[in-house]
Order: sequence, then C-alpha cells, then structure tokens
Amino acid sequence: MTATATDAALVARGLTRRFGALTAVDHVDLDVPRGRIYGFLGPNGSGKSTTLRMLCGLLRPSAGSATVLGFDVAKSPDEVRRHLGYMTQKFSLWDDLTVLENLHFMGSIYGLGKQALQRRIDELLAEYSLAGLRNQRAGTMSGGQRQRLALAAATIHEPELLLLDEPTSAVDPQSRRDFWDRLFALANAGTTVLVSTHYMDEAERCHRLAILAEGRLVAEGAPADLMENIAADVLRLDRDPGVALRARIAAQPGVLGVAQIGAQLRIICARGDGQERARLQELLRAAGETTALEPIQANLEDVFVVATHAPSDRAAA
Repeated sequence: MTATATDAALVARGLTRRFGALTAVDHVDLDVPRGRIYGFLGPNGSGKSTTLRMLCGLLRPSAGSATVLGFDVAKSPDEVRRHLGYMTQKFSLWDDLTVLENLHFMGSIYGLGKQALQRRIDELLAEYSLAGLRNQRAGTMSGGQRQRLALAAATIHEPELLLLDEPTSAVDPQSRRDFWDRLFALANAGTTVLVSTHYMDEAERCHRLAILAEGRLVAEGAPADLMENIAADVLRLDRDPGVALRARIAAQPGVLGVAQIGAQLRIICARGDGQERARLQELLRAAGETTALEPIQANLEDVFVVATHAPSDRAAA
C-alpha cells in the first residue's frame, strides 16, 4: 500500500545518510499513513535511529528527501519539530526536576500558554497514572514510571506525529504492554506513531512494518502479510536431534536459519517446491533420525531472518 498525499503523514524518497565512508541509511523509501502505528525493525546498526533522527529534522539527509506532515525536513526542520513528539531510547528529561517541573518545562518549550499548559498537565497526570508522583524527582522513579513521564512530555503539545526510538528497551513486560495500550489510544485518536523496536511481539502489533538491514529497506508491509508471503519454507522437527546433527543442518546450502525451541527444531530454508525439505529429510534419515519434518506457518522472527539474511550478497546478485 502506498499512502496518497492526503492520507500520508510521512513520505520519504531515496533517503540517505552518510558519515564519511559509512552509509548508515541507503536510499530508503517510506509511505506512512496517518493515524497508524508504523514500526521499524532491524538489528543494531541497521539505520533505524539515524532514519528517525532525519525524519524529525535532527540530521540533514546526505541525499533524497522526506516530507513530514506536509513540511520538507531539509527546508523546514523547525516547523517539522513543532508538529511532532520525539522520545529517545535513553531517558532524556531532567533527573533533578520533579514530574511537574519536567512537564512545565517541556510545555513552555512548545509555547503552551498558562491555561492550556495546566489543562494538558492535569490530563496527562491522570492519563499516565502520574498524579501521585507529581512532586517526585524523575531520577528517583522506576523505569516504567520514567517511561510514562517521557511519553507524557513527548505528547504534551498534542503532536500529530510521534517518533519513538526503542522506547521500551529498559522496562518490564507489563510496562511494555501498558505502554503499547497507550500507543493504540493515541493512534485511535488520530496520532501517527513511528516506533523502532527489536522486540518481535511489539513489531507484530504495528499496523505496518519496515525491516531495515545495513541501512536498506529489505521488507515492508502489514505483519500478517509479511508472514503469509515469506520467501522461504519453515519446517519443524518435533525433537532435538543433538548438537552435531543440528550443526550439520545449519551448514546445508539453502538453510537460512535454525533455532531450537524447547525440544523442537525450527528450520528456515530457501523455497524450492519441497526440494530443500526432501534433501534435509534424507540427511536426517542417513543420520538415523526417523522423525518427519513438518511444514509450519512462518512467524515474524522467521520473516526477520529471511529479510536480513546476507543483504550485501542479495544486492550484488
């Protein structure tokens, strides 16, 4: 799906960022529809954070263009920043200030008048369960509490677009679930959310997902569609064949990934009309293993493995 000019919150074409000889983001095209949660998934160093920093006007692209909420990020970075909220992976508020002081300061940066700011602070204290912590210094709060405060600060000016750079990396699973409930509430109210993550369960919750590897966009679409249309076969062996045989399977041509899940083995191999499955089954049989390989539905981790498998080799092919 490609968003049209009227329903797109963000459009990028050929977006590129170089740091000397290193190309951190390499000709990325994006179409992000309004009012949706759009995810960035990729290994460390894949270009997720650099892309987000370009989209919010903190980094100037080396090449290409991006339009955010109708504003060119290269020509009007200040205007772009006024209309979006940005939450970094590392807590970026002030540890020595209280919850109220942090929110007052952030509201003043965005130019909220006294009455409007007080209204927003009262709303956010209630919405993010911070009322009882209003006079507590941010540096003494738990990870989940600091996360809620950071999200409240990022949305104090009611931005149309919210950029989140791995916002749940330092919190417990329940806090992550609560955080995502709040993201869906924002999206349902019309806010567009761009969120980078390395958690597969979070990526699967996004309306659409972009997978990055080595600075390139290697897959894009709704998570369910990506799993349905994976360019590989996924097989399951309902027992653990042992370390030696598992290593032999992983070393076979066409095998893209092998993962042990409890007492089972999950194998991702190149699609080939059952040829790879038959070849692996023969390998198992020759080793004395009679358990049959069963084809199974791909999950998002399988999609990630296939999409990020040797991107440099794919590009050279």
